[in-house]
Amino acid sequence: MTNQLNVCRNDIEILRGLALRVVELSSRPIENEKKQLWYDHNALKQTRPVIFCDPENGWNEIITSELLECEGDLARGFEMHLRKEIFWGESMGDDRAVNAYINIEYVHEYTGWGLDANYIGRKSGNAYTWEAPLKDYNTDFSKLRFPEIIIDYKKTDELFELASEIFGDILTVRKNNSWWWTLGLTNTLVKLRGLEQMLFDMYDYPDELKRLMKFLQDGQIHTLDYLEENGLLDLNNDETYVGSGGFGFTNELPQKDFDGKNVRTMDMWGFMESQETSHISPEMFEEFILPYQVPILERFGLNCYGCCEPLEKRWYAVKHLPRLRRISVSPWADQQKMADFLGNKYIYSLKPNPAYLAVANIDMEYMRGKLREAFKITRDCRVEIIMKDNTTIGHNPQNVIDWCRIAREESENI
Repeated sequence: MTNQLNVCRNDIEILRGLALRVVELSSRPIENEKKQLWYDHNALKQTRPVIFCDPENGWNEIITSELLECEGDLARGFEMHLRKEIFWGESMGDDRAVNAYINIEYVHEYTGWGLDANYIGRKSGNAYTWEAPLKDYNTDFSKLRFPEIIIDYKKTDELFELASEIFGDILTVRKNNSWWWTLGLTNTLVKLRGLEQMLFDMYDYPDELKRLMKFLQDGQIHTLDYLEENGLLDLNNDETYVGSGGFGFTNELPQKDFDGKNVRTMDMWGFMESQETSHISPEMFEEFILPYQVPILERFGLNCYGCCEPLEKRWYAVKHLPRLRRISVSPWADQQKMADFLGNKYIYSLKPNPAYLAVANIDMEYMRGKLREAFKITRDCRVEIIMKDNTTIGHNPQNVIDWCRIAREESENI
């Protein structure tokens, strides 16, 4: 075992104590009730609006570095995970079930696309810009390569063994990777070509842009093939976070011919979005973006679409994506139009503006009014409300607790 993978005895005692509390919380009957709520919701059964809050960067204001008791970096990573579970179980008040497991991800290197952006800024979660590397299609395109995943199985096994020694008689320890958040292609596109240049390309270099999109599509499929063929995919039909909000609980996955071992993309939820193209016309989206997303989503058993981009103007095209189930309705979307479009045929994944929680003390009556209005608009939909993308919660953990409480009160009233 390498020194980096050592955890001192005192840290182990702290971690085991926290793990026991997580198991205690996860064993409560209410946790199974939460899971069943997600199963019903994902099956498009009528339920009250389902509530989930992940403060993201706000976790650093809930569980501050001063509150962490472990000394080693690895131990502090485990501790942060466990303390989040405990906060969800004891304080948050949303519908996320407490999970008694530790995921060990494969230690790996991702080689990238052959051209690397030069980032300016990008420290400690701060804003950044970048110098796009694909400056000229004629001279730079040939430098692109499909990305490869190089796995260090030895280090992965060592980490798994260590976690099993610490937690194995208390929690479930499993090798489990979420290899992607989105498969949407346009984030990679703008990192390679630049956001403004991508927009100009639709006018000035349309054929070259389509060639690049096809290359990115093929590269993404290459990666999926590698993961599938090497047994590296994991089912996400459980408490796994899927799409840009919500959990994967469903009995519709895996496929009926699943052999119990070899997970295929068709046994999983897929997810795509295209936030970077929010301000192009629906026609340009349909010409330059969507055709290259369809072949990837065709591989998956159920699909999620959208994140921060408003979808009402491009819904006429998006709605034809295969096996579509969960649709993001961002803070910038027209809630009424999306309610009319989605009805009870899709999951209406409502994202309130995270800025509401970015102050020291939230305006609870204003928040209640916004939630009540949203729930009235969506009363005939299959609604989940997801508080996420929080850069800050005003350094006040009570903000997320109050938001969840008000959301629950209004969801039950509706």
